[in-house]
Amino acid sequence: MESWNYAAGLAAMMLCAPAMAETANDPIDSEGQTADIIVNGRAQHLYRVDTTTVGKSAEDPLDIPQALQVINEDLFTDQGARDATDIYRNISGVSAFSYAGITFRGFRQDQSFYDGQRGNPFIGFSVPQLFTISRVEVLKGPAGLFFGPGSPGGIINYVSKTPSDVSSLRTVATLGSYGRAGISSEATGKVDANGVVTYRLGGFYEAMSPFRYNTHNTSLIGDGGLSFRTNEGGKLTIQATVYDNFLRGNRLRGVPVDNDGNFLADIRWNANEPTDFLHLKSQAYQARYATSIGDAVTFDMGARYFKATETQQYHEARGFVPGSTDLIAREFRDQIRDVDGLSFMANATVKARLIGMAHKFQMGADWYDETSILNSRIVRSGVAPLSLSRPVYSVTARDVARAAVLPFAKTDTRTRRKGAYLQDQIGITDALLLVGGVRYDRFDDGVTTSTAGRITANPSYSDGRFTYRAGAIVKPRSGVSLYASWSGSFEPQSAASQNTDAGGPFAPVTGNQIEGGVKSVLLGGRLQANAAVYRIIRRNMLQVDPSLAPVNGQDQLRPIGEVTSKGFEIDLSTDITRNWVLLANYGYNDTRITGTVAGQSLTNAVGNRFANAPRHQLGFWTRYQIAPIGTAIGVGGEYLSRRVSLSGQAVQPYMIFDASITKSLGIAELMLRVDNLFDKRYAASGFSLQSGSFPGEPRTLLAELRFRF
Repeated sequence: MESWNYAAGLAAMMLCAPAMAETANDPIDSEGQTADIIVNGRAQHLYRVDTTTVGKSAEDPLDIPQALQVINEDLFTDQGARDATDIYRNISGVSAFSYAGITFRGFRQDQSFYDGQRGNPFIGFSVPQLFTISRVEVLKGPAGLFFGPGSPGGIINYVSKTPSDVSSLRTVATLGSYGRAGISSEATGKVDANGVVTYRLGGFYEAMSPFRYNTHNTSLIGDGGLSFRTNEGGKLTIQATVYDNFLRGNRLRGVPVDNDGNFLADIRWNANEPTDFLHLKSQAYQARYATSIGDAVTFDMGARYFKATETQQYHEARGFVPGSTDLIAREFRDQIRDVDGLSFMANATVKARLIGMAHKFQMGADWYDETSILNSRIVRSGVAPLSLSRPVYSVTARDVARAAVLPFAKTDTRTRRKGAYLQDQIGITDALLLVGGVRYDRFDDGVTTSTAGRITANPSYSDGRFTYRAGAIVKPRSGVSLYASWSGSFEPQSAASQNTDAGGPFAPVTGNQIEGGVKSVLLGGRLQANAAVYRIIRRNMLQVDPSLAPVNGQDQLRPIGEVTSKGFEIDLSTDITRNWVLLANYGYNDTRITGTVAGQSLTNAVGNRFANAPRHQLGFWTRYQIAPIGTAIGVGGEYLSRRVSLSGQAVQPYMIFDASITKSLGIAELMLRVDNLFDKRYAASGFSLQSGSFPGEPRTLLAELRFRF
């Protein structure tokens, strides 16, 4: 009731806002008309970009023979997006799996890049925040040529906000459901009169108590950067970002469901006690230099370092107590994750004419070294079970004390990657481009496990692999490109799987994709429509071979798994009228096991289906401006078809809708947003029989008052 009273108050403010917006304090344009800040230049081409750096250099998306999407800051703002999970519905072929993990063209993956480099400060079970991000670039399918080892589904690259020589100050105050309250501010501008040095400073704070029992989240972000103009066309940018996320009642798992996907408890149910928590403290530092030499040569290089510590104390659900249909058994976990990583990269492009044809050569190299240490101790017996129907929570000092006397089991994982690539884009004619590239990667992985200082295992593996990419682009007319491409990828097997007792070492998992499609920018940029069809084959996936006897208690693994992912995607962005913009996307995917051992199943698969991989996915967002009163109305929706969990339980299909209204108030604007408009109860994704499915958020209200100077 409190939330709806709050909403009614905001609605009343909006009804009064037209008079407020016409006061003498409103900005006036050159013709003496009121210039509402959401009207001037906000509708036309609102969510589109002309260039992307997802291929390591600035490129027109029409000249890239692979499907991609770019989600920019305008869309973050209009949808009230806070973290990565808020934008998945805008990306065809992408849906939530768990925490920051996603399903990407049928495959589970959780790898992210920042400004083209490895080094994700949101380790483990925290989700990337968007406050410091200017756009999110999504390259679909294998991205091994530019980014090295990774899943063949695609990659997500977060592009940071940087200092600008345009002075501005933006402050946002937030209120909403579940006690949400926050404030953020960011400023940018010149340090000296000539703009040789520019700066950016930002700070973000938000707290709320989400709908699950015992939860309370507090997020703090501090961000700063300086840019130095070193020469004509050259700039050095250094940045530092610190994060402090304290999540009480976490680490969150799901709510138990039956085999048809029906929740067996209130969706607020939580296996965590009020004293359980997850606390992430991390820092990221990076420097990047970019320059151009005339019109023919560009060069950039960067270094990035991050360090993160994630402390967790939580209760993990372990399924029903034998003989009960209400009591859930639990264990208590005390864990500390320390991760740090250092990366370097350099890239260059050279344009030249050879043998009467235009060439664009791209070359580069990157290096990454990461250490990840998990200290864990688990209390499995004597932990009180929890009722689904009548959960009784209490302070669990006893479980904490019992864990404190146990020795830590330590897992020390070392990951090192280094690679170099070369690509040539050949302009045979203005209407025909050919692309070919090759990359070589070397990797060194190792895992040391120990308990109370005694080493129990120390497998390691080193290898190298080439990956290739080839494509052709035909432009039958201006603003239209038809393309076809072949691209490869590989992923090292986990170092823990390289144990000789299990049959290791094993060659990497390999993947390749054939893709064809069309991209278009028509009607003077008012219409952007893309379509792609693809087939991905992934091989050498490890499975237990039941025909072989265990060695020293270890099941024998063999690289005998193969998976085929087929599908198509359609993305549309258009100005229906001068004041009306529409985004829509649809994805179809069919991922199946095409090679396996009878009676066995691959990781993340049940039978021949993969967990959380929907056949059908639809997302849309439309925004209409009522220019005379400085108001914009937005409506969005998301549909996912039936899926299965890791345990084969159904994850029911759902369709949810959102709506927002934004009102200009001169130098400010007010937004009121409602998510899950019809308060639908649904599972955002499935997990396991023991942990249940992740419930989607009920109807929530968000209000933002934004000031820009």
